[in-house]
Amino acid sequence: MVRTIGRFAALAALTLATSAALGQQIEDRLVIVTSFAKELTTPFAQAFEKRHPGTRVEVQNRNSAAAIAFIRETRSSPPDIFWASAPDAFEVLKKNSLLQKYAPKAQGLAGKVGAYPVNDPEGFYVGFAASGYGMMYNTRYLRANNLPAPKEWDDLKKPIYFGHVGISAPSRSGTTHLTVETILQGEGWDKGWATLLQIGGNLVQVSDRSFGVPDAVNSGQYGVGIVIDFFGLSAKASGFPVEFVYPTVTTIVPANVGIIANAKNRKAAEAFVEFLLSDEGQQILLDPKIQRLPVRLATYDKAPAGYPNPFKDPKFDAAVNFDVDVSEARYELTNSLYDRLITFRLKELNAAWKAIHDAEARRGANAEAGRLIAEARKLASSVPISEKEAGDKAIAGSFQEVKPGQKVAGRQAEFEEKWDAFAVKNYAEAKALAEKALAMK
Repeated sequence: MVRTIGRFAALAALTLATSAALGQQIEDRLVIVTSFAKELTTPFAQAFEKRHPGTRVEVQNRNSAAAIAFIRETRSSPPDIFWASAPDAFEVLKKNSLLQKYAPKAQGLAGKVGAYPVNDPEGFYVGFAASGYGMMYNTRYLRANNLPAPKEWDDLKKPIYFGHVGISAPSRSGTTHLTVETILQGEGWDKGWATLLQIGGNLVQVSDRSFGVPDAVNSGQYGVGIVIDFFGLSAKASGFPVEFVYPTVTTIVPANVGIIANAKNRKAAEAFVEFLLSDEGQQILLDPKIQRLPVRLATYDKAPAGYPNPFKDPKFDAAVNFDVDVSEARYELTNSLYDRLITFRLKELNAAWKAIHDAEARRGANAEAGRLIAEARKLASSVPISEKEAGDKAIAGSFQEVKPGQKVAGRQAEFEEKWDAFAVKNYAEAKALAEKALAMK
């Protein structure tokens, strides 16, 4: 009997020792910097902590631009994981030697989404989900305001949508930056900016946070929001009266996770990457409050009917072949240009396009009025810098992310001053020309 008790005690001691050893396989802390909302991060953090008892996950929420700046500033004692939807933000970190390589052990994952690699070919970050860009709209709002459901970016240029559309600033949202860059790459620099400026003329709001747009559409504050797909898909799955549509000019790119260089909790970081790519982690993406597109192919077998599948659905075949290098090279310049032409000049841009729409509606057959309107359109659709200049390292390299309240200097300040003056002058002249055309009989 004594021997039996002794054997049980020894077995129990061995079990405890084994459990303790397993618990020590990864660190007791994991620090994640992410642009994702708590609706996504909380389920993953809780599931990961359950899988790895004794490890506490600390989530710090920052938009992509702010996260890049934070990781740069804390490089001597950085967080462990960067987790976001913006592949060009990961490229910025990689080129600044702020990420470290890791090759996941997970199997059954897609290698590409369209022509785009799911994982960084050099191994510095990996895709855990795919994302597309488009429009969500509130069906009740559209019915109440007699608005048709938009299908393409060109629809949002139409006068009928004036004051009914919202977007977040690309300088504050990595996903909006990707949307802007997708339009620029899909339509070309000049035509793309013309599209953005004409849509800008109809905007009621440029939010300083990406979550503000789906919240406003869900609540009926305005009817249409330019968003990443999961905002619209998750809102619909959660019961809001909304729909989401992918326009023809869209792109499907991976949402990524990367381990930050010099991460203190390296083993915990690696375990988190593996968890994201595991069968359990990928199924979390199907949660109605999350609604992301998994990269584990077998996960789609468990998805509800009608769930988008970028690896099979033919509607994604025409997606823009997104060039992350082009986007990364002009990242801050593009954000600044959008702010100077649209975000900070929204009232003036609204006024110019409202005058143009009014003049077009009443111009009749007057040839001179038509000429004035065409000139007004040109002024309100133009940008002060060419695509070649925007891709020039000497120019684009002078731009950096600016924190609220921070003053810019050097060439960036010079360009932004010129762009401000360009916007003020062009929009005022466009408005005046349209009003002159309107007054003609």
